[in-house]
Amino acid sequence: MTDNPLKRLVASGQAIWLDYLHQDILQNGELKRLIEDDGLSGLTSNPSIFEKAIGGGEAYDARIARLIADGRTDANAIYEAIAIGDIQQACDQFRPTWDRLGGRDGYASLEVSPRLANDTEATVAEARRLWKAVGRPNLMIKVPGTRAGVPAIRRLIGEGININVTLLFGLQAYLDVAEAHIAGLEDLKAAGGDVARTHGVASFFVSRIDTAVDKKIDAQSKTADASVAARLKALRGKVAIANAKVAYRRYLGLIAGARWKALAAAGAATQRVLFASTGTKDPSYSDVLYVETLIGPDTINTMPPKTLDAFRDHGRVAQTLTEDPMGSEAILREAEALGLDLLGVTDGLVEDGVRLFIEAFDALLAAVEDKRRRLGGKASAQTAHA
Repeated sequence: MTDNPLKRLVASGQAIWLDYLHQDILQNGELKRLIEDDGLSGLTSNPSIFEKAIGGGEAYDARIARLIADGRTDANAIYEAIAIGDIQQACDQFRPTWDRLGGRDGYASLEVSPRLANDTEATVAEARRLWKAVGRPNLMIKVPGTRAGVPAIRRLIGEGININVTLLFGLQAYLDVAEAHIAGLEDLKAAGGDVARTHGVASFFVSRIDTAVDKKIDAQSKTADASVAARLKALRGKVAIANAKVAYRRYLGLIAGARWKALAAAGAATQRVLFASTGTKDPSYSDVLYVETLIGPDTINTMPPKTLDAFRDHGRVAQTLTEDPMGSEAILREAEALGLDLLGVTDGLVEDGVRLFIEAFDALLAAVEDKRRRLGGKASAQTAHA
């Protein structure tokens, strides 16, 4: 057995994806090293990641100048050209993994504009456009699991487009998108499509739940009597993990059903549960808390670089995702009994997630527009001397 905990994690049945993208790791061999040395088998991007990559520093300035020289004068068009190019390169570097695993893994994900999160028709149209523009079979289009996103997910899966459902926090929201995925595959099968070629994941966010719930615990503990305060404090750092474990149990129940078995018989692959937001926010918790506690077969953990490095250094591998299922249900009941309102928390986190992605997207476009203005003269000069 390898000494690398990340490789042991992969051997245990859980895939590792990277929650990060920058042109540097595509060009300097870092992504290929992660694939070869750590068993990395996928990558996710989002507006925040691109805002930090493109908007921060000067790494992308030369590409922006070239795009301006080629006639791209709109900030959104410049961003899309860069994002599509980076995702294409990522897909190409994961292609050997995708080929080796028969399409089961080896994906890079590109998100539709967060501004469309509450517009079904616009989400479908943009997903189709990005799918065609990237032109890689190992692309996943990220669609938020909002109320408007659910019918979009069904339609896109029904058209054979791979979908990564993002911003999932609540159990009912997860069940809604799991149903949309199954129904989409049934639509695809009924239309004569090949369900074996269409894949999806459901990205269930973790640490953000604890951040919100722990804040409520701390506030309520200050005014509660000693016994209630003790019960509240006992839940710190546990609700998000319990929520994720219960979601996985719901997944197991779905794939044991007759509807799924009919699709599996036609070659369909399950919509794997992907644990996202797994970087630890509270410094009093282990820096690998949301990896070590959620290890299970046929799942994915997408880690930011800091968490990936930490797990490589000192992560421990054990089949924890299915441990003490009744205990996880009990934690959620206790949270409800103590008035922590997990449903309200998770609904709020979806709204916050969409808002934060919109803010990051707007900041990204503003940064690109600023660069377009500053670099436009350089691009014109380059064109004149070409």
